[in-house]
Amino acid sequence: MRGLPHHIVITKPLFRQGSQLTRCNVDWVRTERNLTRRLDRVFARLDREPERPAHIDVPRMSRHRVVLFTATLAFYLAIVWAVVITSWLVRLDWQVMFFRPYQQWPQIHAFLDYYVVLGQRGPTAVMVAAWLGWRSWRQHTLRPLLTLATSLLLLNITVGAAKLGMGRLGPHYATVIGSNEMALGGDIFPSGHTANAVVTWGILAYLASTPRARRWLSALSAITALGVGLTTVYLGTHWLSDVLLGWAAGVLILLALPWFEPLIAKTETALFDLRDRWRDRRGLPVPEPAVPVAPVVLRPRGAPAEQPTPAREPAASTRASRGMAHLAPGPHTTRSERTPVTPAGSRRPPHADRLPRGTAQPARPVTGG
Repeated sequence: MRGLPHHIVITKPLFRQGSQLTRCNVDWVRTERNLTRRLDRVFARLDREPERPAHIDVPRMSRHRVVLFTATLAFYLAIVWAVVITSWLVRLDWQVMFFRPYQQWPQIHAFLDYYVVLGQRGPTAVMVAAWLGWRSWRQHTLRPLLTLATSLLLLNITVGAAKLGMGRLGPHYATVIGSNEMALGGDIFPSGHTANAVVTWGILAYLASTPRARRWLSALSAITALGVGLTTVYLGTHWLSDVLLGWAAGVLILLALPWFEPLIAKTETALFDLRDRWRDRRGLPVPEPAVPVAPVVLRPRGAPAEQPTPAREPAASTRASRGMAHLAPGPHTTRSERTPVTPAGSRRPPHADRLPRGTAQPARPVTGG
């Protein structure tokens, strides 16, 4: 018992009276097999994803998306007009500001100070770019990173231009009670935190490869953006109308992304061509798709040499069949149909007089006397 490892659990008696060690059930063998099977399934799932996948559906500017884009744009313009004419929306902004939510619920102030970071452009862009960079490397495509870069560029241009053009002051810098605080040199309208949260987290749902993942990520990004916008109102850094306009600005960018998909595809092709030319100039080998090697057919001694050459399969199908091996195993042949092969390193000498199973035995000479 002293020499056995500590992770071995013996469930049956080791010794019997007057006999040697008979039976030992070691649990770590079973655990090791289970871990090996799980790892095989994980790697097989990764191998099923082809290089530069063509099965991922690229969103198009459908009629439904055009209707949503038009409705969101009308909502955007309505909010701007309601603030410009100092309507009831501006009065609601002042009422919420005088309510001072950060004084009503001070116990959640520390948590919301950290939660609002989910709307800051720098940290969120780094986190999302790290994930999309891994996807780009895994799928051998630049579309996720290029789509993120396009959305952030549109965000900076549209939201930045609106902020500087309208020049609204925030609640902490308001001058006249009840005024809309427009054209005073501010940069608060629309809310950049809210628009950035909508775009940065919504891009994950936009790039999802399955409808189910797209639905779940859309709901998660909407809840995150909603929380970031309300947090800015709680902290007193934005008016309520700023948050509403920020939501509309972020949704407009996500809805307009299909118009930029052809440009993204052309940019990706140009970057890959530039990479190939750079490799040619440096004398580096250009990666080529792997070609499967024809399997070696072992024939029993005495069998005819004419064997049909197996047809080569494309690299993608070979990779897919290798990835799905644990899910759909191939058909098993009976023992009588298998070719007898002497394993490498076997001490048993080959017998020339033996024939494969299933073949007719030659007639033996009849001896008698």
